[in-house]
Amino acid sequence: MSFSRGPKEPVPEVETSVWSCTKEDCQGWMRESFSFEDEPSCPLCQSEMAKEVRVIPELK
Repeated sequence: MSFSRGPKEPVPEVETSVWSCTKEDCQGWMRESFSFEDEPSCPLCQSEMAKEVRVIPELK
């Protein structure tokens, strides 16, 4: 079995709605479509989260 280290196909990035932690020193975020709650808490620190749009890799 061999592994190629050559150039890989670029992953398309799209604007995606996400929940982002409002606590200044926390980097927590999640895709809005992966949340089961209307207003989720941060999974890392349990702080309040706010909606925002990020350009992130597309999931297929």
